[in-house]
Amino acid sequence: MDVIANNIANVNTTRTPEGGAFKRQLVVFAQKTEPGTAADSIDGQSDPSGSRAGVQAVGVINDNSPDKLVYDPSHPDADAQGYVHMPNIEVVKEMVDMMAASRAYEANVTAIQEARSMGAATMGLLHA
Repeated sequence: MDVIANNIANVNTTRTPEGGAFKRQLVVFAQKTEPGTAADSIDGQSDPSGSRAGVQAVGVINDNSPDKLVYDPSHPDADAQGYVHMPNIEVVKEMVDMMAASRAYEANVTAIQEARSMGAATMGLLHA
């Protein structure tokens, strides 16, 4: 969500310290596995490899798609032909990505709450 917010905030940034227009940033995700125990898993059983799988953010990269060109010869960052290199950011696309990230977070929170609820119900049955 932070990367998406940064992209939206820089939708009109035509000059960066590196030179040129701001480049859209993307988060790189990778599968992770870390050692786990049976107590760590939701159903009390570990997978055959004895580890828990998941996804983690491993970095942020720049989207190297071409800049948007806008004809505005009066702009201070216009090139010799009068075109301004604008960031390669589409606000609608960023908002869709933000909504998807928000929904994924909500789904994960709900899954964790349900797992805790089922665990509590199971403990209640065992003590009854």
